[in-house]
Amino acid sequence: MKEKALREIAEEIACCPVCKTWGTGKPVPGEGNADAEVVFIGEAPGKEEAKTGRPFVGRSGKLLREMIRAAGLKEEEVFITSPVHYLPLRGTPSRQNVLHGREHLLKQLAVIDPKIVVLLGNTACIALLGRKVGLAEGHGNVTRENGRTYFVTFHPAFAVRFPKGKKGFLRDFEKLKALIGRRKK
Repeated sequence: MKEKALREIAEEIACCPVCKTWGTGKPVPGEGNADAEVVFIGEAPGKEEAKTGRPFVGRSGKLLREMIRAAGLKEEEVFITSPVHYLPLRGTPSRQNVLHGREHLLKQLAVIDPKIVVLLGNTACIALLGRKVGLAEGHGNVTRENGRTYFVTFHPAFAVRFPKGKKGFLRDFEKLKALIGRRKK
């Protein structure tokens, strides 16, 4: 039943005239387990994602998927998505684009009902917390808002580009692993 609901949301994204006006390529509605306890939320598809229709399959995605496994999770146990579901025409998605895509994202989260939502960067924070987070100080922190537990970290693209970012990203995933371990007990 949850899988069917997620397929319907994916179809809604694929047919959304508003999403299409701001983006190009295949829609990338997200993928993973409809019963996931952990959901990872990024920014928007990149070129590789827009070609395949799958989230996080480029360089950043390889790092993210490696870190998911390092946190003690299997890819088939989690759900990976973004607030923006098409490759933005102009680099970083606009706030308006993020807030529109948030409508689809909130529907996905309502279906999945995860225990932990991992916010990968400020676009994800804007979409779900309604604000930017000072990631230099705020990464690795857990916040509980709107009945959900959010774990804030850098976007993996930042970790790929900057050694200091990668160190923080790796430390954050150690904290995430501990958080997941505490929830499983």
